Amino acid sequence: MLRVEAVEKSFDDFKAVNGANLVVGKGELVAVIGPNGAGKTTLFNLITGQLKPDEGRITFKGEDIGGLPPYEICKKGIARSFQIVNIFPRLTVFENVQVAVLSQQRKSSELLHPAHNIAVEETEVILESVGLSGKALEVAGSLSHGDQKILEIAIALGNEPELLILDEPTAGMSPEETSATMELIKRLADTRGLTILFCEHDMEVVFSVAQSIMVMHQGRTLVQAEPQEVRRNKEVQEAYLGGE
Repeated sequence: MLRVEAVEKSFDDFKAVNGANLVVGKGELVAVIGPNGAGKTTLFNLITGQLKPDEGRITFKGEDIGGLPPYEICKKGIARSFQIVNIFPRLTVFENVQVAVLSQQRKSSELLHPAHNIAVEETEVILESVGLSGKALEVAGSLSHGDQKILEIAIALGNEPELLILDEPTAGMSPEETSATMELIKRLADTRGLTILFCEHDMEVVFSVAQSIMVMHQGRTLVQAEPQEVRRNKEVQEAYLGGE
């Protein structure tokens, strides 16, 4: 579904991504790991159009998307959540998701009119799927950090993506919240047929959930393989996992 080939991105003299390669198959849960500064978020920004690659190729379902603006990439079926929560804090939980649904349905102009009866059922289904239906009328900014991260996933689902990209979906969560969130992500992949690409620092989470792991170091891809093969890789142990 997604292929990244020899992608590079520099900022002045600093090469943030330096030969990244990644393959994500339809229906897979794929993790990207690496130390801080390895280039993971920059890679996600390149895939989703926040940045344009200097070199290399990014294809989604066989189509070159490198350099397209974010809204075009979103329309093609890619949605994401961010490392830092990105919601509408003054809107209700329901309205946050409703905005995304209206956008996906090309009904953004409806926001200029009362929208109480528009896309209600679709919004309620999404909130139910992520466990936030009981908080639909709460102001989003009043939610706990964990629930705000879940709300961001719900907003992404409002765009009906085929590929969902999650940048540190459990950052700042308690162990209990982390476990519940990863179970939610696995359930969404199964029930909605989603392909999921995620970045995560919790190695226990990564190795228990991911079907494939890509390891980045200093902007380049060290390896992409199944979890057990990654765990045994000497270069990965030296660069990231701390050796044995």
